[in-house]
Amino acid sequence: MKSFSPLEWSFWLPVLVAVACGMIVGLERQLRGKPLDVRTAVLICLGTHVFIRLGADLTTERVDATRVLGQMVTGVGFLGAGVILTRGGHVVGLTTASVIWVLAGIGAAIGFGQYTAAIALSVVTFLVLNVLEWIENRVEHMRRGAHARANEPDERRL
Repeated sequence: MKSFSPLEWSFWLPVLVAVACGMIVGLERQLRGKPLDVRTAVLICLGTHVFIRLGADLTTERVDATRVLGQMVTGVGFLGAGVILTRGGHVVGLTTASVIWVLAGIGAAIGFGQYTAAIALSVVTFLVLNVLEWIENRVEHMRRGAHARANEPDERRL
């Protein structure tokens, strides 16, 4: 088994990367008043990293780290399902659930030692959440149906 000691730099580097990645995405969600805040985002990244790292460190000929990864995907899917609700005939929380899944993927990348990829994915996630919303707000036909703003009437419901 590889060392997993808080007395070594190899322990703290991925922890710091997980905290930074969670903060990049979580800050965006919290500033928009979404159910996912900075603390939760950091904990999802950090927790996934820990499980993947422990699974990878325990890998032998008879133990496969990808089994831990598979279980994480299932467990995080369940966590994400908890934020999906129906309000006024509309499903809400799908983006937050998707962000939870992406955060777990970022945490898994960190757990497997892919720090640069994890940081890049955090930045891409941040950009997707901001740039695509900016586009949705400016393109008229993208504001219909499920994406209709509360103060704008939906022609199909009239």
